[in-house]
Amino acid sequence: MHVAVYLPLLLSLLAAPGARILAERCEPRLATWLLTVSAVVLAAASTASLALLAVTGLIRIPPLAAIGHWSLQVVQRDDPAELSVAVVAGVLLAAAAFAAARMMGRRVRSLARAALDAACVPAPDGLMILDDPAPDAFALPGLPGRVVVSTGMLRVLDEGEQRILLAHERAHLDNHHYLFVALAQFGAAANPLLRPLAHAATYTVERWADERAAAITTGDRDRVARTVGKAALAVRRTPARSPVLGMIGMIGRRSPLSGAGPVPRRVAALLAPPTGRRIAPALITAAVLLAAVVSTGHAALDLHFLLELAGA
Repeated sequence: MHVAVYLPLLLSLLAAPGARILAERCEPRLATWLLTVSAVVLAAASTASLALLAVTGLIRIPPLAAIGHWSLQVVQRDDPAELSVAVVAGVLLAAAAFAAARMMGRRVRSLARAALDAACVPAPDGLMILDDPAPDAFALPGLPGRVVVSTGMLRVLDEGEQRILLAHERAHLDNHHYLFVALAQFGAAANPLLRPLAHAATYTVERWADERAAAITTGDRDRVARTVGKAALAVRRTPARSPVLGMIGMIGRRSPLSGAGPVPRRVAALLAPPTGRRIAPALITAAVLLAAVVSTGHAALDLHFLLELAGA
C-alpha cells in the first residue's frame, strides 16, 4: 500500500498529454470511448485511493480504534501514511464527493428537462424548424430525441449543406454523445486533474458526428469541412441566447459550433486523410487503466491485512 495507494493519483497526471494524443491520433469513435472510460476509471481509482488514505487516519482515532478492536500501537507502527497525509486525503475526498454529487445532480436535471422539452416538441419526423433569424442548430435528447434547426441557419446553408448539418445532429442523438460528455465531465468533477479528458471528449464527439455525417450523406469530407466552417462562422456572428443542448452535445447550456472544440482542428481533420484504427494508443490506455485498477485493489488488500493485524 505504501506505493500502490498513490499510483492512481500519479497516473491522473497523464490525463493532459494522453487526452491530446487520443483526440488527434485515434479514430473519433474509438477516441471518445477511450477518453470517457479513462475519465470514469481514473476518477474511481483516485477517489478510492483518497478513501483508503483517509481510513488510515480514522483508525488512529482512539474511539474508532476501540470500536474496531484495533491496536493503536500496531496501526501507528505499520500505517503507510502520515497522519497529515490522511487528513489531506480526507479533505480532498469530501471535496471530490461534493463536486461529483453536484455534477450528477445538474446532469440528471438537465437530461430530464431536455427529455421533457423533446416530448413536448411537435416533430413527427424528429425535426423541428424554429422561426428564428438567428443561425442555430442543436440536438435535444429524449425518447425520442429531436433535432432543432432555426430558419436563420437554413438560409445560411444550401440544400446539400443542410443535409450534412442534420446528419451531424442526428449522429449526436443516435450515438448518445451527451452521455459520453456527461460521464467524462462527471469524472473530471471528482478529479480535476482529469479535466483534459473531458475537454477532449467534447471535441471527439464533434469529430465523430462530422465523420458520421460525411459517411451517410455525400461521402465528401471536404464538403463537410466547408459546412462546419460555414455554420461556425454564421453562429459566431450571433450572440448566444437560449439555454439548449448545443452542437457539442453538452447538457445544460447552449454553445455555438465555434465553441464545440477548436473548429480549425475539426476542419483540418476532415481535409486530411481519415484516421485509422491505431491500436497502440488503445493498448497504452488500457495498460494505464489496468495499472490504476490493480494498484487500487492492492492498496485495499494491504489495508485489509493491516486491520487484521491490528485486531489480532
